[in-house]
Amino acid sequence: MQFVVRTLAPDMSIASEVVDAPDEADARRQLEARGLYISAVEPVARGLGRRKSSRHLSLVLFSQELLALLSAGLGIVEGLEALLEKETNPGTRGVLERLLGGLREGKRFSKVLAEQPDLFPPLYVGIVRAAEGTSDLPRSLSRFIDYQQRIDVVRAKLVSAAIYPVILLMVGGGVSAFLIGYVVPRFAEVYQGAGRDLPWMSKMLLGWGQFAASHGTLLAGAAAAVLAAAVLGLRHLSRSGALARLVQRLPGIGERVRIYELSRLYLTLGMLSEGGIVIVQAIETVQGMVSPAVRARLAQARAVIEAGQPLSTAFEAHGLTTPISLRMLRVGERTGDMGPMLTQSAAFYDGEISRWIDRFTRTFEPLLMAAIGLIVGAIVVLLYMPIFDLAGDMS
Repeated sequence: MQFVVRTLAPDMSIASEVVDAPDEADARRQLEARGLYISAVEPVARGLGRRKSSRHLSLVLFSQELLALLSAGLGIVEGLEALLEKETNPGTRGVLERLLGGLREGKRFSKVLAEQPDLFPPLYVGIVRAAEGTSDLPRSLSRFIDYQQRIDVVRAKLVSAAIYPVILLMVGGGVSAFLIGYVVPRFAEVYQGAGRDLPWMSKMLLGWGQFAASHGTLLAGAAAAVLAAAVLGLRHLSRSGALARLVQRLPGIGERVRIYELSRLYLTLGMLSEGGIVIVQAIETVQGMVSPAVRARLAQARAVIEAGQPLSTAFEAHGLTTPISLRMLRVGERTGDMGPMLTQSAAFYDGEISRWIDRFTRTFEPLLMAAIGLIVGAIVVLLYMPIFDLAGDMS
């Protein structure tokens, strides 16, 4: 966690610093080692501290740099010292100093990492702990880097596929709101004094324009309230897991969401299994990383495995397989290579998800553009229909 420390320097200057430390005593010790006198130590608010800590260290970058140093022949302490020498960010320096301090006290590297759970999740600590048993930390770091990069590739595809539709919705919604909130009321004022009989659809649109012109502030407040309620509602549904259950019931999309969850599950279990962690312990490690529905089925499958049943049987009984992954799991049980089979199952489904995303975006984006064009076009046509009628009478 983080502490705000007020210090007094030898030149009698007073300063305030933010220090990363597991407890108040360690925060004092860090600054006293620099020759500063400590006048007060206060913990930073937990939410704020967590956001700052997460920016202090990129886990993938840290693993890549440490892997390069270990592969070059340096020891773990020498590698961390090299990283500390080149680091200029105070937050990252604090993290590395705590890691080095723990190692110099004789602690295991996994234990030192576990003392900073905001930066090093249980999955990372688990693979390091397993590597300590086999004395093969570089290979475990390499597996984690590959694992994280594969997850980032699929996540980047999802994000990039969503960017263009979101931009279309924002632009189309903004144009529609401008037409309905500004242009339509102005046309309503013009047609109101024209004394002509308007088409009924134009009357409805212009009636809305007159209402919006006279109650603009009320409508803006109502729109803001609806938007805020929608955001809060989605956040509540997301936290409770109801949103995930709702998405899984959507035809065509729910099955893809399930495949995506299984792919992440298999990839994580495969990495842990290849790192030397037994499957029961690996399942316990990943339970905090999956959705509540998958977590419940995973706990039931773990109980079945502990009772002596094979992994494929337990996963099949609790809906954690597909026909292809089930066959691959059984092959892994026969050959004894369960870790690679889990990883290959995840790779197979990652490819399927990527192809589905490409097909979905190629179909959905033109339909979305057509829908927005129809809405904007309908508003414009309804506005100009009285003018078309007037032009016809004049001709």
